[in-house]
Amino acid sequence: MTDLHTNLDFRHDDAPCTGVLLVNLGTPEAPTTKAVRDYLAEFLWDPRVVDMARPLWWLILHGVILRIRPAKVAKAYQSIWTDDGSPLLSVSRRLTAALRQRYEGVDGSRVEIALAMRYGKPAMENALQDLQNKGMRRLLVLPLYPQYSSTTTAAVFDELSRVLGQWRWLPDIRFVQHYHDHPAYIEALATSIRKHWDTQGRAERLMMSFHGIPERMCRAGDPYYCECVKTARLLADKLELNDDQWKLTFQSRFGREQWLQPYTDGTLTEWAGQGVRSVDVVCPGFSADCLETLEEMNEQNRELFLSKGGERFSYIPALNDRAEHVDALAGLIDAQLQGWQPDLESSPEDLARSRRRALDHGAKQ
Repeated sequence: MTDLHTNLDFRHDDAPCTGVLLVNLGTPEAPTTKAVRDYLAEFLWDPRVVDMARPLWWLILHGVILRIRPAKVAKAYQSIWTDDGSPLLSVSRRLTAALRQRYEGVDGSRVEIALAMRYGKPAMENALQDLQNKGMRRLLVLPLYPQYSSTTTAAVFDELSRVLGQWRWLPDIRFVQHYHDHPAYIEALATSIRKHWDTQGRAERLMMSFHGIPERMCRAGDPYYCECVKTARLLADKLELNDDQWKLTFQSRFGREQWLQPYTDGTLTEWAGQGVRSVDVVCPGFSADCLETLEEMNEQNRELFLSKGGERFSYIPALNDRAEHVDALAGLIDAQLQGWQPDLESSPEDLARSRRRALDHGAKQ
């Protein structure tokens, strides 16, 4: 029988808090072949990401993919790596810090903000342990994926269940499935695009490119496609765009099966062939800039469009740690925290009395 996790640091006078766990996808620790191989081995082995039969997929993954792909991906990471490391991780840390500052000194129950990556570091298990050590009694999990997908959001839930399955004392839990149509999120996207247009000018077309998934996943019930369509529609309405001024596309397909369409690269080629000379591209499914936005979109697809006859390609950065993004997420967190039962014993005096009573009844600390 496996021992369940025990919090050895627990004291009966610990001040309770509400933990908010932000979770993003993940990143290698370094732009090296070995680090990328380690990251891809964890990421691509998750059945939520690749749902092929395990024995066959193990042979393909370890016999082919992890022998060939890491060197190519490492080179792509090298082109976007910064002095602060991986852009996804550094941006996510700044976003977390901004939200922590937002909740410092707020009246009522203490709120602790933590960051985790679903794959790689900081690991969800460690982030949850840190929150438990701070006295977490309530937990709000916020995956930084605006649109729900079984390949991303559900993978976070799986890991959450695995980790908490080892705990003896579970916190009250709330889990944000999506925020693809949250008004503040749509407004934040629109604001970022308008500001880009004000400083960089406006192109002939606006492309809204989302990460793709295999079509069969949507046919099996994954709502991702519908949520991407709704985000794009609401954003186009907010920007007052006509149908011929924008288009929804999907990028980052992998393997030979059919993924969600229209494809981003195919659309850029088509537009250039039709005489479209300038495009603005935004990726509303990415909360923070990463390999898919900075290298795949702003390097590979830029080169593709210009090579096919386009003259101007302008990438609009992700929301990252912009003030309007912080505001939108804080509003989402505030709404989710409403209605939770307040702590009945939260003052220092109350906690001291609670500890004395526990010690009188034989507690160790």
